Amino acid sequence: MLQVFIVAFIVTLDQLTKYLAKTYLKPVGSVPLIQDVFHFTYVENRGAAFGILQNQRWLFIALTVVVSAAIVYYLFIRTPENIVLTIALSMILGGAIGNLIDRLRLGYVVDMLHFTLIDYPVFNVADSFVVIGTILLAYYILFMADSGEKLFG
Repeated sequence: MLQVFIVAFIVTLDQLTKYLAKTYLKPVGSVPLIQDVFHFTYVENRGAAFGILQNQRWLFIALTVVVSAAIVYYLFIRTPENIVLTIALSMILGGAIGNLIDRLRLGYVVDMLHFTLIDYPVFNVADSFVVIGTILLAYYILFMADSGEKLFG
Protein backbone atom coordinates (compact mmCIF):
# COMPACT_ATOMS: atom_id res chain seq x y z
CA MET A 1 0.00 0.00 0.00
CA LEU A 2 1.86 2.95 -1.38
CA GLN A 3 -0.62 5.37 0.22
CA VAL A 4 0.21 4.20 3.75
CA PHE A 5 3.95 4.48 3.16
CA ILE A 6 3.70 8.00 1.71
CA VAL A 7 1.41 9.30 4.47
CA ALA A 8 3.50 7.70 7.25
CA PHE A 9 6.74 9.05 5.76
CA ILE A 10 5.38 12.59 5.49
CA VAL A 11 3.88 12.63 8.99
CA THR A 12 7.10 11.23 10.48
CA LEU A 13 9.34 13.67 8.60
CA ASP A 14 7.06 16.59 9.47
CA GLN A 15 6.83 15.77 13.16
CA LEU A 16 10.58 15.12 13.39
CA THR A 17 11.43 18.49 11.83
CA LYS A 18 8.93 20.24 14.10
CA TYR A 19 10.39 18.51 17.16
CA LEU A 20 13.88 19.62 16.13
CA ALA A 21 12.64 23.17 15.50
CA LYS A 22 10.93 23.35 18.89
CA THR A 23 13.92 21.87 20.70
CA TYR A 24 16.82 23.62 18.99
CA LEU A 25 15.46 26.54 16.97
CA LYS A 26 12.90 28.02 19.36
CA PRO A 27 15.56 29.19 21.86
CA VAL A 28 17.52 31.06 19.16
CA GLY A 29 14.65 32.21 16.91
CA SER A 30 16.35 32.13 13.53
CA VAL A 31 19.46 30.62 11.97
CA PRO A 32 20.58 31.55 8.45
CA LEU A 33 21.42 28.57 6.26
CA ILE A 34 22.23 30.92 3.36
CA GLN A 35 22.41 34.49 4.66
CA ASP A 36 19.59 36.70 3.31
CA VAL A 37 18.27 33.83 1.16
CA PHE A 38 17.07 30.93 3.32
CA HIS A 39 16.80 30.79 7.10
CA PHE A 40 15.44 28.37 9.66
CA THR A 41 13.05 30.61 11.63
CA TYR A 42 10.85 29.37 14.48
CA VAL A 43 7.21 30.52 14.25
CA GLU A 44 4.08 29.38 16.08
CA ASN A 45 1.32 29.82 13.50
CA ARG A 46 -2.18 30.03 14.96
CA GLY A 47 -3.75 30.74 11.58
CA ALA A 48 -3.85 29.18 8.14
CA ALA A 49 -1.58 29.78 5.17
CA PHE A 50 0.28 33.08 5.44
CA GLY A 51 -1.11 33.50 8.95
CA ILE A 52 -4.67 34.32 7.81
CA LEU A 53 -7.66 33.65 10.08
CA GLN A 54 -5.63 33.74 13.27
CA ASN A 55 -6.96 31.84 16.31
CA GLN A 56 -9.56 29.83 14.36
CA ARG A 57 -8.16 26.53 15.68
CA TRP A 58 -11.43 24.57 15.77
CA LEU A 59 -12.43 25.72 12.29
CA PHE A 60 -9.12 24.41 10.90
CA ILE A 61 -9.44 21.17 12.85
CA ALA A 62 -12.98 20.59 11.54
CA LEU A 63 -12.04 21.41 7.94
CA THR A 64 -8.97 19.19 8.11
CA VAL A 65 -10.97 16.27 9.49
CA VAL A 66 -13.63 16.59 6.77
CA VAL A 67 -11.13 16.91 3.90
CA SER A 68 -8.94 14.15 5.32
CA ALA A 69 -11.94 11.83 5.67
CA ALA A 70 -12.84 12.41 2.02
CA ILE A 71 -9.27 11.68 0.94
CA VAL A 72 -9.09 8.57 3.14
CA TYR A 73 -12.34 7.34 1.62
CA TYR A 74 -11.05 7.87 -1.89
CA LEU A 75 -7.57 6.41 -1.23
CA PHE A 76 -8.57 3.37 0.79
CA ILE A 77 -12.17 2.56 -0.19
CA ARG A 78 -12.33 3.65 -3.83
CA THR A 79 -8.57 3.05 -4.39
CA PRO A 80 -7.57 5.13 -7.41
CA GLU A 81 -5.85 3.25 -10.22
CA ASN A 82 -3.70 6.18 -11.34
CA ILE A 83 -0.34 6.48 -9.56
CA VAL A 84 -0.20 10.27 -9.93
CA LEU A 85 -3.59 10.64 -8.25
CA THR A 86 -2.57 8.23 -5.48
CA ILE A 87 0.65 10.13 -4.80
CA ALA A 88 -1.04 13.55 -4.94
CA LEU A 89 -3.80 12.63 -2.50
CA SER A 90 -1.36 10.82 -0.20
CA MET A 91 0.88 13.90 -0.07
CA ILE A 92 -2.06 16.18 0.75
CA LEU A 93 -3.29 13.76 3.43
CA GLY A 94 0.16 13.36 5.00
CA GLY A 95 0.63 17.12 5.20
CA ALA A 96 -2.87 17.66 6.56
CA ILE A 97 -2.34 15.07 9.28
CA GLY A 98 1.05 16.58 10.20
CA ASN A 99 -0.47 20.01 10.77
CA LEU A 100 -3.57 18.52 12.44
CA ILE A 101 -1.35 16.81 15.02
CA ASP A 102 0.15 20.21 15.90
CA ARG A 103 -3.23 21.92 16.17
CA LEU A 104 -4.60 19.19 18.43
CA ARG A 105 -1.47 18.78 20.56
CA LEU A 106 -0.13 22.33 20.75
CA GLY A 107 -2.96 24.63 19.63
CA TYR A 108 -0.77 26.02 16.82
CA VAL A 109 1.35 24.80 13.92
CA VAL A 110 5.14 24.95 14.13
CA ASP A 111 6.71 26.58 11.06
CA MET A 112 10.43 26.86 10.40
CA LEU A 113 11.33 27.20 6.71
CA HIS A 114 11.82 30.80 5.61
CA PHE A 115 12.88 32.11 2.20
CA THR A 116 14.09 35.52 3.30
CA LEU A 117 15.24 36.53 -0.19
CA ILE A 118 11.63 37.11 -1.22
CA ASP A 119 10.32 37.46 2.36
CA TYR A 120 8.01 34.49 1.81
CA PRO A 121 5.92 33.50 4.86
CA VAL A 122 7.49 30.87 7.12
CA PHE A 123 6.18 27.35 6.41
CA ASN A 124 6.89 23.72 7.32
CA VAL A 125 7.38 20.27 5.77
CA ALA A 126 3.65 19.45 5.94
CA ASP A 127 2.80 22.67 4.09
CA SER A 128 5.32 21.76 1.38
CA PHE A 129 3.71 18.37 0.80
CA VAL A 130 0.19 19.85 0.74
CA VAL A 131 1.27 22.36 -1.92
CA ILE A 132 3.18 19.82 -4.04
CA GLY A 133 0.31 17.33 -3.71
CA THR A 134 -2.19 19.99 -4.76
CA ILE A 135 -0.09 20.88 -7.81
CA LEU A 136 0.07 17.18 -8.75
CA LEU A 137 -3.70 16.87 -8.23
CA ALA A 138 -4.32 19.87 -10.48
CA TYR A 139 -2.01 18.35 -13.12
CA TYR A 140 -3.92 15.07 -12.90
CA ILE A 141 -7.31 16.78 -13.21
CA LEU A 142 -6.25 19.03 -16.08
CA PHE A 143 -4.17 16.66 -18.16
CA MET A 144 -4.72 13.05 -17.15
CA ALA A 145 -8.27 12.44 -15.91
CA ASP A 146 -10.90 11.28 -18.36
CA SER A 147 -13.42 14.03 -19.02
CA GLY A 148 -16.27 11.85 -17.69
CA GLU A 149 -14.39 10.61 -14.61
CA LYS A 150 -15.54 11.86 -11.22
CA LEU A 151 -12.84 12.42 -8.63
CA PHE A 152 -15.19 12.24 -5.64
CA GLY A 153 -18.67 10.81 -5.79
